[in-house]
Amino acid sequence: MVSAGVMKLILKAQRNELSEYQVYTKLASRTSNVKNKELLLHLAKDEMLHHDFWKKYSKQDVEASGLKVFWYTLLIRCFGLIFGIKLMEGREDLSHHEYIQIYDAVPGARKIEENEDGHESRLIRLLSDKSTQYTGSIVLGLNDALVELTGALAGLTLAFQKTTLVAIAGLITGIAAAFSMSASEYLSVKAEGSKKPPLTAAVYTGIAYIVTVFFLVFPYFVLSNPFFALLWTISNALIVILLFTFYISAVQEVSFAHKFFEMTGLSLGVALITFGIGYVIRIFFNIDLL
Repeated sequence: MVSAGVMKLILKAQRNELSEYQVYTKLASRTSNVKNKELLLHLAKDEMLHHDFWKKYSKQDVEASGLKVFWYTLLIRCFGLIFGIKLMEGREDLSHHEYIQIYDAVPGARKIEENEDGHESRLIRLLSDKSTQYTGSIVLGLNDALVELTGALAGLTLAFQKTTLVAIAGLITGIAAAFSMSASEYLSVKAEGSKKPPLTAAVYTGIAYIVTVFFLVFPYFVLSNPFFALLWTISNALIVILLFTFYISAVQEVSFAHKFFEMTGLSLGVALITFGIGYVIRIFFNIDLL
């Protein structure tokens, strides 16, 4: 006899499997990539088999979560196949602790958990996604913009102490650096003989750089106090790092904390050093623009 608590978990797992079946089926019907279609249909079949397994114990029909199907389908369309699927699979409705609770009542539950952690994960890694092909180029643009411009704005803030001048100088510096970085990425990809088009990689790098530049410089156009503007800029930098680290950790299956603190340490470390350089330059050249 299955307890009420275990039955609740079984129904939860059954609904989850049916929801993911619908996500994979929708994705398979929309993709033109033959390999991806086959893999997605295989994943959909696995989810339905798992649903049928849980149904043998629940003896009930369940409805898929329309919200979950809509949400992950939308995420995948906006941010790419690999990101959306890995995020979905990484947030299984049953945790390992919950699986342990139903092992005795449902003998095959352990095999279902192992299948999701092993077989399904291997299939997902075989999926092709153009949006992740240029992840390295985007990382290059974002990382360089964060490190270089946060540092430059910190130095300019203390050297000039006038938001308008800092904003203009930061914008010119950032846009020039974006073109320079795009050109470097183009030459680098071309020299490597990579399969990805060098021009497209350069465009991704440049766009990532310029968007980050505007996001970091924006506070200096709004505030009159340069030091409050710098604090806002640093907050913006942390937001960019947080969001992008979340994306990278899901796609590349790396530690979120390690990547976040690594990028944060680089950006804030350079900002602190250039802030000191700005102070030295201001004193040495006796700059006073107030």
